[in-house]
Amino acid sequence: MKPSLPAQIHSPVGTTSSQSAKIQAARMLRNRTMVLPLPFRAAPKSDGGGIRVEGRGEGLVQLRGPFIGRGWSLSSWLIVIVSLGLLLGTTGCRRDMFEQPISKPLRRSDFFQDNHMASRPLVPNTIARGHLDADTVFYSGKIGTNLVQTLPIAINAAVLDRGRERFNIYCSPCHARTGQGNGMIVQRGFPPPPSFHIDRLREAPVGHFFDVITQGYGIMYSYANRVEPADRWAIAAYIRALQRSYNARLTDLRPEEAAKLAQAKPDARP
Repeated sequence: MKPSLPAQIHSPVGTTSSQSAKIQAARMLRNRTMVLPLPFRAAPKSDGGGIRVEGRGEGLVQLRGPFIGRGWSLSSWLIVIVSLGLLLGTTGCRRDMFEQPISKPLRRSDFFQDNHMASRPLVPNTIARGHLDADTVFYSGKIGTNLVQTLPIAINAAVLDRGRERFNIYCSPCHARTGQGNGMIVQRGFPPPPSFHIDRLREAPVGHFFDVITQGYGIMYSYANRVEPADRWAIAAYIRALQRSYNARLTDLRPEEAAKLAQAKPDARP
């Protein structure tokens, strides 16, 4: 037995198929009603949002609601419902593999109960690989508590070139490349350091410069974690070369170099 159609969409007697379709559409818009063919029997139910789904026999479903006939088609409602379902589904996703719990070294943590730190305590009487530092003069710049007076490394052109390079990178922003203490940072308002060419620093032991780079001095922080010990000595050697260049005398030159300088003529200037 075939199911009967809803009364509100029956066509009046004597109307053509075209007129019947127009009358049906007008009634649906007036009653906010839409009758759709579906391949199942729909039970009457309400979704709480103002749209009522009524069964009209097997194969027909009637939708009633305030938005039917006002630009909201069934496909629009399906898109909204599917979007809401996907949105609710994503709230259950976990990001454990993306945002894993981490602990920074030396930070407080209750994971280890013996020291309550994220890292393990140092094992007594052990030394990190590559940090034996048995040569105390080379790694501290001191003999006991006294600063060394001479460089503990051999000086050659390669060492001075390395010292100049490291000096220009780490020291010149404050001390300037000339060592006069008027670097670009100072020109922008930072307190000026003393010039390397004053008597106090020209007479200071070479270990003083190594110790200042290692420990810091005044408002200058330590560069120990930026400059390796060998590079600190190279910088100290280059500072000595700067000091000599600003206070050199003719008698400091070798005889052949002094002779070349004496024979040289000054450039003619207009």
